Amino acid sequence: MAINSKNGTDAAKLLLSCLNSYVCLYFTGEDESQAATWHAVASWTWDAQDETCGICRMAFDGCCSDCKLPGDDCPLIWGACNHAFHLHCILKWVNSQTSQAHCPMCRREWQFKG
Repeated sequence: MAINSKNGTDAAKLLLSCLNSYVCLYFTGEDESQAATWHAVASWTWDAQDETCGICRMAFDGCCSDCKLPGDDCPLIWGACNHAFHLHCILKWVNSQTSQAHCPMCRREWQFKG
């Protein structure tokens, strides 16, 4: 959805319409091809089969139990078996295995998806 507006009062109407969609562009120039500034509103989710880490059971859009804040320091890691985990969780899991590391979900040999 793209709306061109020079009137600040239209911003509230625009925000309400953006809440119902996932991507919204707000142009403050004369037209879209000559935008003085633009603002984007978006939503994202991790592309994982589950919504929680199979090790710490915390949501993927949050962070693992070792991290204080979600973000780039707590990324998701996929295995060759397509199971996803927080980076810190799977590293602790793999390092705690006395023999060959296995996926905690399907027990296949753990390999990072490359």
